[in-house]
Amino acid sequence: MSDRGPVRPKDRFMVFGAPLIGEEEIAEVVACLRSGWVGTGPRVAQFQSDFVKYQGGVGHAAALNSATAALHLSLLAAGIGPGDEVITTPMTFCATVNAILHAGGTPVLADIDPLTLNIDPEQVAARITPRTKAILPVHFAGRSCRMDALVALANQHGLKIIEDCAHAIETEFHGQKAGTFGEFGCFSFYVTKNVVTGEGGLVLTRNAEDADRVRILGLHGMSRDAWKRFSDDGYKHYQVVEVGFKYNMMDLQAAIGLHQLRRVEESWQRREQIWHQYMNELASLPIGLPAPVEPNTRHAYHLFTVMIDEHEAGISRDRFLTGMTAQNVGVGVHYLSLPEHPVYQERLGWRPEEWPHAMRVGRQTVSLNLTPRMNAEDTADSIEAVRRVLGA
Repeated sequence: MSDRGPVRPKDRFMVFGAPLIGEEEIAEVVACLRSGWVGTGPRVAQFQSDFVKYQGGVGHAAALNSATAALHLSLLAAGIGPGDEVITTPMTFCATVNAILHAGGTPVLADIDPLTLNIDPEQVAARITPRTKAILPVHFAGRSCRMDALVALANQHGLKIIEDCAHAIETEFHGQKAGTFGEFGCFSFYVTKNVVTGEGGLVLTRNAEDADRVRILGLHGMSRDAWKRFSDDGYKHYQVVEVGFKYNMMDLQAAIGLHQLRRVEESWQRREQIWHQYMNELASLPIGLPAPVEPNTRHAYHLFTVMIDEHEAGISRDRFLTGMTAQNVGVGVHYLSLPEHPVYQERLGWRPEEWPHAMRVGRQTVSLNLTPRMNAEDTADSIEAVRRVLGA
């Protein structure tokens, strides 16, 4: 590791994933506050409509307070319950598996393709049993899973597909948008995501009935459009039709998302530029870089993940993380494989060695900053910090 000083002063620490918030978002939030309608209302309805339009007009949207809520309610709407197995990837955030458990299902892990870091369809096929009811693929880092193979498996075995699109708002596979292959697509608008609402999520469904049920479950189980009971049309009594949850998105969140969504392509183009700059300028260093983007796909460029193999890089992954922080450049880890975590070892008996590709990747991966907020200086500083930490 280089003994030179940090590439950035501490008062200019580069926060990992810091979002680009424009004056339009700020003005919309102020207008929302002044309107008196802060909870679920017309801005949420507009955000849902705009999101469906961005997805090519396919399906119906139900906005919620997180992608975790989106996964949970999608699983419930898909009929997942006790005794049902759902196959997913070990390279994902814990919310993916937690949602399966909260729905009463049993998560089953299929190892990843070590090149793409996405779930391997051959591994999925090997884990299908009579108890399997759904496949839950995660489009890791914004790269599409092999949806043709996964859809074929689902059709062959009568399974439902619930797509985790937390990284994949702009992602496409063979000309089709991520989130539109299965019965449900679940999106995230968390503060580090490609479209930001602070906290927030959304379910995209094939049919209106599923979207209605997700909305009802997400607002205490109250009947459709219960938020309108306080409108100027006069008070309306609501009916509780299911035992639901408090998962609704607020207008205050949607106010940010409306303008984030309108800039989604502009932001994607900026991240694409940074991605290619990283690929070019880090190519000579002793680290693993992401696989090239596959033909006839669109990568969302949500994460730029590098692999730090201690034998190749001369430094461990965790020392690399510490070194980058010392350079005042934030980084992330996406992810330690799920079987590394004590709760799943204790509850489900998982051991990392059972999924060797995910185990290796989870112990080597580092995500570099990749956000449209980064200017040319920020990108250069991130690259220089990597070089200094590696002693290059």
